[in-house]
Amino acid sequence: MSWPELLTEPFTYDFFVRAMAAGLLVGALCGAISVFIVLRRMSYVGHGLAHSVLGGVAVGVALGYHEYLGAVVATLVSALLIDRITRRRGLHADAAIGIVTTALFALGIAVVSRLDSPRVSTEALLFGNPLAVTSTDLWLAVGVAGAFTATLFAYYKPLVFVSFDPEVARVHGVRAGLMELLFNVLTAAVVIVSVRVLGVLLVAAAVVIPAAFARLVTHSFGAMVAIATAVGVVSSVVGLYGSYHLDVASGPMIVLTGAALFAVAFTGTALRTRSRLRRARSHGDVARPAPTV
Repeated sequence: MSWPELLTEPFTYDFFVRAMAAGLLVGALCGAISVFIVLRRMSYVGHGLAHSVLGGVAVGVALGYHEYLGAVVATLVSALLIDRITRRRGLHADAAIGIVTTALFALGIAVVSRLDSPRVSTEALLFGNPLAVTSTDLWLAVGVAGAFTATLFAYYKPLVFVSFDPEVARVHGVRAGLMELLFNVLTAAVVIVSVRVLGVLLVAAAVVIPAAFARLVTHSFGAMVAIATAVGVVSSVVGLYGSYHLDVASGPMIVLTGAALFAVAFTGTALRTRSRLRRARSHGDVARPAPTV
């Protein structure tokens, strides 16, 4: 099979077209929001909110509602409880996330163990299944992407200010509490639409790796958002092609692609730093470290 055929042949199947569209949207969303998550040192939040989705889906289906309704309620309740516990009770965010989302995850496992419904696949929820993306999933992802983009354009400066230092932002008149709540709701929405593609256990990597890559190659916040978004998109595209041609699960392939990109950036920047130090020492600009005894 030629290279053009390797690239075009998967698009003869409708399921791959839907999977690629969903992968592009989810990759861009996870990449963009990952910069804010990493900057706030809340890498655990994506992992936690994804876990709460399982509880929401299981309870929603058990009560006869659509699985997305349960996921939305569970993640929004989780985001609100995490925000309330963190700000009102003085606990750190990682402790609040661990308590709230792990409890909902445990509830979901308990309900699934008693639930006999084809609408709930534990394996698909845990590891994702982008090849089973439906038109409803796509429209939901489009809606979240539109709302996320509009919010970023409208509140970019306040969100960045609060992410760097919420106390200073509050002193300068920024409604830090509202921005924190808005950020948590956005994160919950991104996690919900990402679980179908990446699964509960892999969303955490998707909202950390792009920002980690971008932080290695630039110090500009705006550039970090653009680069992280591009890394998320490239990871999804390469991962889906790899999944199709190698017959491997799509979610893990997307995450492995992102991890490989990070490894390349890490190695490249480390070699570049070492080369600069070697040149500086050869010119006598940097003193060699004293030998340890």
